[in-house]
Amino acid sequence: MEWSDLRIFLAIAREGTLGAAARKLAQTQPTMGRRLRVLEDALGHKLFQRTKDGFVLTNEGSTLLGHAERMEGEALAIERRLVGQTQQLEGLLRITSSDWFGAHILTPVLAEFSILHPQVKIELLTDARFLSLSRREADVAFRIRPFDEPDVVSRKLLHMRYGAYLRRGIAHPMAGDGTGSALLALDAAFAGVPDDSWLQTMLPKARTVFRSNSRDVQAKMCAHGVGIAVLPIPLADATAGIERIDLGTEPPGRDTWVGYHRDLRRLARLRTLLDLVIARLAN
Repeated sequence: MEWSDLRIFLAIAREGTLGAAARKLAQTQPTMGRRLRVLEDALGHKLFQRTKDGFVLTNEGSTLLGHAERMEGEALAIERRLVGQTQQLEGLLRITSSDWFGAHILTPVLAEFSILHPQVKIELLTDARFLSLSRREADVAFRIRPFDEPDVVSRKLLHMRYGAYLRRGIAHPMAGDGTGSALLALDAAFAGVPDDSWLQTMLPKARTVFRSNSRDVQAKMCAHGVGIAVLPIPLADATAGIERIDLGTEPPGRDTWVGYHRDLRRLARLRTLLDLVIARLAN
């Protein structure tokens, strides 16, 4: 039984299908299937039931899962500790953030860093999911809520202001009404976030006509005249054709936090990037 086969087992257990697990590990689907069969043959047990909805753990697979996760934790700890001792400004640094924050806030800083330190390879993953720092799905994460993982070192980086925006030239609605106005909102997964709730409170008679989990998409729909959107001010400033509207108060802002696993706290390329990010963005 090889650790590489257990990594494949864990990926399939977490993703639920061979295809998704293959993408996660940058492998081919036939390779994933073949290595799973090798592992099952070595153990003498079927680890998954193949169903129309995907792969479901058998009792034997569930038993193996806990052991495999503990082995993964030790393997990742070794990797993090060794990587964390690297003092050269070279190698891969994987960063995760939301799409708009990566595009409009981080990109200028990352461009400056890349020019200063060309031997460091930056990988920016813009994803609505919170990628795992413990499993090194990312080395540095920027999030809109505090980190609660026990092994993560974090700090509040900045407070982001938001505003309500509409396509330039369209009549502004009256606060407390909104009759005839259309709203652009976040999708159901983000229902109840402060800015969405604020907009509906300020324009109770308006109707929601579009939802998206992407702030950039909201901004573009706003620029096309579809409706009113609450947007981070830096994103709105970079979007042509829209203007800020006054509804009496400003939408609630959001804090942005930056975090990394404590095992990487001495990693030179990470420390150098964080110093630049804090110098350019912290408030």
